[in-house]
Amino acid sequence: MTVRHRSRVAQDPTQPNLRQVHLIHRELLTELGESGFDVTPGALGENITTEGVDLLGLPVGAVLRIGPEAEVEITGLRNPCAQIDAYRPGLLKQVVGRAEDGTIVRRAGIMGVVRTGGPVRPGDAVAVELPDGPHRPLDRV
Repeated sequence: MTVRHRSRVAQDPTQPNLRQVHLIHRELLTELGESGFDVTPGALGENITTEGVDLLGLPVGAVLRIGPEAEVEITGLRNPCAQIDAYRPGLLKQVVGRAEDGTIVRRAGIMGVVRTGGPVRPGDAVAVELPDGPHRPLDRV
């Protein structure tokens, strides 16, 4: 399957679709709420909200087993754009920033592709399977 996102299609419509599933960690939503941004699960377009899983620390190729059947292979970081400010003004600056060394830090969740479909329900367990090393850190997709 090839890309579907408008900006990616404009760049190269033949590239693979690495953005089938968007996952956000509930801890980010809590942090945003503490900063005055009321953001509920699903509001930023994520398909799955997790809790207790260090999504941003996962390597490329990690597999999340969600519920009894579903498997999502992690492909990279979500790269939010200014459209996120249409939901809540100033939100982009909350989820994208710069580290002390100047590198961009993206915190708006991760993207993955479906390896095995299946039902996903609130409260389902999420198990992480790491790929064989060496691990590649996530980058924007």
